[in-house]
Amino acid sequence: MPGKKDLEKLRRHKRRRQRIIRGTIQFFVWTGVAAIYYLGFSLFFDTPVEYMLKHSTDGLRKEYTALTQRYDSLTMVLDNLSERDRNVFRILFESDPYESEADVLNRKNASYEELVGRTTRQLRHDLRQRTDELEQRLAELNATYHTLQALVDSTGTGSRNIPAIQPVINKQLTLLTASYGMRFHPFYKTLQSHQGVDYTIPEGSRVFATADGTVRDVMERNSTSGRTVIIDHGNGFETSYSHLSQANVRKGQQVRRGDIIARSGDSGLSLAPHLHYEVRYKGMRVDPVHYFFMELTPGEYRRLMHIAQSGMQSFD
Repeated sequence: MPGKKDLEKLRRHKRRRQRIIRGTIQFFVWTGVAAIYYLGFSLFFDTPVEYMLKHSTDGLRKEYTALTQRYDSLTMVLDNLSERDRNVFRILFESDPYESEADVLNRKNASYEELVGRTTRQLRHDLRQRTDELEQRLAELNATYHTLQALVDSTGTGSRNIPAIQPVINKQLTLLTASYGMRFHPFYKTLQSHQGVDYTIPEGSRVFATADGTVRDVMERNSTSGRTVIIDHGNGFETSYSHLSQANVRKGQQVRRGDIIARSGDSGLSLAPHLHYEVRYKGMRVDPVHYFFMELTPGEYRRLMHIAQSGMQSFD
């Protein structure tokens, strides 16, 4: 029979083992509770590290959005200024700023391909740099525009002597069928220099003076150009209107922009009824399309160029 001391010793051992088991169970229970709490907390709340990273990303996103808006705004203003300057340069310096739609599309595609492989940090740096460059170009264009505007203003009423409208009513921009440049001759079937533009219009359509001036000549008979009216606008500008059926003006008569000077026809060496229109500056024939700035928006100008250059067949 165990003694009293042995029984007491067994009881203490049993109680110690129960405490260990209870402690172990409590440890695992609390560990499980802590894990469940952490998982539940992380589903609905951010950890300090996640909070910091998220807010850092939010700051970058806001900065990128602000830079993008600033860039878009500057681009819009720059495009408007650029188009105004181009119109002025067409008149004063006879520059040709035209870009085909294919060139613009190719440049955009190349730009997109270049951006694909860049990181967000690189994109942000490039955007900031391009925005700064745009601001600098905007300031330069503003200064250039003010200089050119002062030059235009100094001409006063002389601006009415610059051919600035189309010689026929062409609101839909569909009547111009052959532009300035190398075109197939309708009779010789060879490429020849076409030094004006052709409007395919019904015989008897109204033909308008494109600027103020004096009728220099009215040629009733010409083997190639047919009945032709030539107007001297001063400042080195002349315009001619060929293949007419009727001339409504006489030599030496003063005309104003928009006056009806003739009716279109099919006289001379002509494939079909049309108007052949030319602009000459200081004796040199120039592309008349660049001188339609008074009635064409930049978008309409590009569209008219696209329509005109899509045809290779002239009518005279």
